[in-house]
Amino acid sequence: MSHYVIEADGGSRGNPGPAGYGAVVKDAASGQVLAEAAEAIGVTTNNVAEYRGLIAGLQAVLRVGGEGAAVAVRMDSKLVVEQMAGRWKIKNEGLRPLASEAGALVRRLRVTEWTWIPRERNKHADRLANEAMDAAAQGLRWKAGGTSDSGEPIPAPSPEQTDLLDVSGISAPARGSSDLSAPTASVAAAQQRTSPDRGTGTGWRPPTRIATSLLLLRHGETELSLERRFSGLGDPELTPNGLSQAEAAAVRLSREPYRPDVIVSSPLKRARQTAAAVAARTGLDVEVDDELREADFGEWEGHTFTEVQRRWPAELTAWLADPEAAPPGGESFAAAARRVQGAGERLVERYEGKTVLAVSHVTPIKMLLRLALMAPLESLYRMHLDLACLSLIEYYADGPAVVKSFNDTAHLR
Repeated sequence: MSHYVIEADGGSRGNPGPAGYGAVVKDAASGQVLAEAAEAIGVTTNNVAEYRGLIAGLQAVLRVGGEGAAVAVRMDSKLVVEQMAGRWKIKNEGLRPLASEAGALVRRLRVTEWTWIPRERNKHADRLANEAMDAAAQGLRWKAGGTSDSGEPIPAPSPEQTDLLDVSGISAPARGSSDLSAPTASVAAAQQRTSPDRGTGTGWRPPTRIATSLLLLRHGETELSLERRFSGLGDPELTPNGLSQAEAAAVRLSREPYRPDVIVSSPLKRARQTAAAVAARTGLDVEVDDELREADFGEWEGHTFTEVQRRWPAELTAWLADPEAAPPGGESFAAAARRVQGAGERLVERYEGKTVLAVSHVTPIKMLLRLALMAPLESLYRMHLDLACLSLIEYYADGPAVVKSFNDTAHLR
């Protein structure tokens, strides 16, 4: 009997973001490529794309080798390999339907191994996934051989994917209800309770629409913000007005439908003081996440824009034009983006289905918002966030993120 090898990969540009997968089937003895598969799959997460790559590879082996074919599966996704091998539990409900679909295909084959391999050994599948995403970005469809076909337009995402919260006909939750606390998460819960086909799901989509809500609160006023000075890793305290702003936000956040389940703060004093005001009103503890700190402005710390323009004109021009450029001795926006993206992903995974209040600064909040919008780094220069403002992002188990509120200062009026 012939033996085969599947190498599969998937990825998203934003996580969640535009995503695609790639899979290749090889002869185990000769290494000859027998089949390739790749597809752009819209906006979703890395893990969803990786599972879709595995499923495509298993389907390809069945076409090539038939029922009962012996196959070794190799991927650079530790999560997918360990979950399919039964060594790790599947905690993300959004991945269960995908794992079930893959499992049904596995039972028709004879899988001899589940092996994690480094990314550099999975270049073929990775290339296919990127080819599919590149083609989709041009409105084309990937074809085997690395070419694209424009003969058939790529369908737009269905309304079910893009309009995740249709609130028509849904009444507000009963007073005192504690199912979920974010306003639109409560709507999602109501949809789940009233939907006639709840619990069935379609395809790989999970049957639940409950969101993980990330409330983003910028800290209150400090002397540096009052004087419009660069304020990064310096540690000024809130002014009396800043404390009042924090208290106003706390009053709002202590009431339904905003009341958070978790409070996480930057380690910097101005954010921790703001978070403490909310904690005092809600009775919650404050967790500190170092990755939510402001960007490091290096030698510009404490200077006004005009002062920086006079002393570092070339460096400032570069910084304003290129997110990869850093202030002297400081951190670039690109570096901050990588740091903050990891923090956001951890929070969403750790507190799935809950409402998380993250108290932070201009740069991290803008980073999380632009990631949710799949906007380029340059979009940071086109956003404005007021002191003590609130923004809201909702994340769903199947990948999409939805910005529901931006720079909301109603509590300060």
